[in-house]
Amino acid sequence: MEAQQTQIDIIANNLANANTTGFKRARGEFQDMYYQQLRAASRGEDGQSSSPVGLEIGQGVRMMASQKMFSNGDMMQTGNHWDMGIEGNGFFKVRMPDGKPAYTRVGSFKIQGGQLVTSNGYPLDPPIDVPEGYTQVEVSREGAVKVKGPDDDQLSEIGQINLSLIQNPAGMESLGRGLFAQTGASGSVIEGTPGSDGIGAIEHGFLESSNVKVVEEMIDLISAQRAYEMNSKVIQASDQMLRDASNLR
Repeated sequence: MEAQQTQIDIIANNLANANTTGFKRARGEFQDMYYQQLRAASRGEDGQSSSPVGLEIGQGVRMMASQKMFSNGDMMQTGNHWDMGIEGNGFFKVRMPDGKPAYTRVGSFKIQGGQLVTSNGYPLDPPIDVPEGYTQVEVSREGAVKVKGPDDDQLSEIGQINLSLIQNPAGMESLGRGLFAQTGASGSVIEGTPGSDGIGAIEHGFLESSNVKVVEEMIDLISAQRAYEMNSKVIQASDQMLRDASNLR
């Protein structure tokens, strides 16, 4: 029952973030626990199996992990100058206030202090310095950032956005606010130009929506609820059997 309650908590968080930009759904993974062996399988000395099948009693189930699923969400066109979606694999690398790097799929950037920053004020790494008074912005699929000022005749490049490829993204630590941190389980980080060496391309003027499928989550919710109810029935039945046994005369 505790395992199914944890599963429901995971599903509830997925549904709560169904409209959160760049959110990645989690999947609960179960594992059976150790077994009490009442009789081992054995084979007689004459070559005949005296007990071809053993007798084991399972001790229940536990929640082993909650794995983040990094499948791509749908792209939503916004038309905003500094909205960017990643089509394929990869993360934007940002710098946290303590100087450590963090990684995100949320490409809703803003201008603060002349730099591109996330909605929480964390700057891109490497930083992109944006001049004042720009009238036009272009970001190529390869990450080249170009702007045009009011007195310019053509666009000029002001920086390059690189993306980070994580060897095992499911092993990263979730920091909230769409951010992830590298851990020993996430493996190495490869930084490179978007659109090359297996790294996704940048879609300018788009944002990646959540990859939560509401219908699938509702099916999983019903399944978890039914499993919870069935396990509670097992406990009630066991209690009733023990009560009947204790009342025998």
